[in-house]
Amino acid sequence: MCNRYRPGERDTIRSLFDARMLREFNEGPEIVHPKDPAWVVRLDQGARVMDQMIWGFPTYVRTKAGVPLKPRPTNNARIEKLDGYWRRWAEKPEHRCLIPTAAWAEAVGPAGEMTTTWLSLDGAPMFAWAGLWRDSDEWGACYTGVMTQSDERLASIHERSPVILRPGEWETWLNAPLPDIMQFDRQFPASEIKVEPTRKLWGSGKEAPLNTQGGLLPMMTGNKE
Repeated sequence: MCNRYRPGERDTIRSLFDARMLREFNEGPEIVHPKDPAWVVRLDQGARVMDQMIWGFPTYVRTKAGVPLKPRPTNNARIEKLDGYWRRWAEKPEHRCLIPTAAWAEAVGPAGEMTTTWLSLDGAPMFAWAGLWRDSDEWGACYTGVMTQSDERLASIHERSPVILRPGEWETWLNAPLPDIMQFDRQFPASEIKVEPTRKLWGSGKEAPLNTQGGLLPMMTGNKE
């Protein structure tokens, strides 16, 4: 599942998504982690607006003794569960959003040596990741990203990938009935995804030692069969 991503620049988001700023916000982090604030695009009175929300729906867990713990962020939602657990939000278009994403990251390699690999839409500054949002008592407005099965050629990186929406599909996601948006439960073609491995250790962000294999993969760009 996706636990960090780059949202891209505010002006690019505003232009690409043809969205007005709902209010003034700070820029936000360059790399978004769960519980960080970041941009989403949603509908407000039928028009697209840029809003800033916390990444992750607050979810409560308890210890074995039944003691409640602090809420933790649920930042991914499986698309095949939109008509189950997530239905209370997914069936209402007003609770859907687009998550502007320049690239997302996955941890690749053996435990203790995992390195960061970035994936993006080849040749595009960013894409729309399908999302859900709601208001919460704990963190205010918050959102989660919808995930689907990865193309088989990307499965060695992770078996799940963000639901990537093409520009002509944005309005369907934002407006259509729940049965209609289930068409996005699909594998996005690996031929359109750029894969950029790095030597950055997933946990610390430091460079992996040269004598460790880590999770480095060959660079992949689109239009490869």
